[in-house]
Amino acid sequence: MKTNQLLKAVLFASCFLFWVASGLMIAVGVYARMAKEPGSVNSPLTDPSIILLTVGIFMFVVTFFGCMGALRDMQILLKIFVGLMLIILSLQILAAVLGFIFSSKVLEKTASVMVRAISRYREDLDLQNFIDYVQKKFECCGVTSFTDWSQNVYFACDDLNPSLERCAVPYSCCLRPKTQIIINTMCGYETQNVRSWHAAERVNVDGCLEKMVAWGKGNLLMVAGVALGLVFLEVKE
Repeated sequence: MKTNQLLKAVLFASCFLFWVASGLMIAVGVYARMAKEPGSVNSPLTDPSIILLTVGIFMFVVTFFGCMGALRDMQILLKIFVGLMLIILSLQILAAVLGFIFSSKVLEKTASVMVRAISRYREDLDLQNFIDYVQKKFECCGVTSFTDWSQNVYFACDDLNPSLERCAVPYSCCLRPKTQIIINTMCGYETQNVRSWHAAERVNVDGCLEKMVAWGKGNLLMVAGVALGLVFLEVKE
């Protein structure tokens, strides 16, 4: 029995969009990797170009099977696609269970990676842009608090620190009025030198880790739902 034409069209359109997006991710990742200075970032976990390449290639392969299977009505490709989607869904469930059981260790490891990223903020432009994006997106600053930026040699609140950014935080931590057009890159200066309630008038004082965890929990069901939906579209014949 042939796959329902409407469902096949929906599957093809969905996979095609993700396929194009994954191709763009690979292109951006390759460009960022080639433009990067050798040895600028030592850990793949804090290198956005490697993360983009890894996720992009994986998405490209998976959605390729979905696109070609739906377009050509090739059952073998559709079965491979379904199998990959079921594996992804199983890994999501496993990750959620393990994350719940070992939540303290997961948070500890995540915090460690984030602290390393903060310490290398000025060493890699891609990493810098990524951290700025996260802090603006989640309206947060640092890992658990805005004072985590003392882990960076440029922002360290130390009397012996000769940097002009001593005791500051990046501009992406700053509170920005909706009417503001020009970005004040010095808005976070000296904020680590004052009490948190005074700093809160100028910057986001809450860390990003807690907000990212809350976002992940809130969107886990949505991600799993999308995966289940694609599987349903495929097995519905």
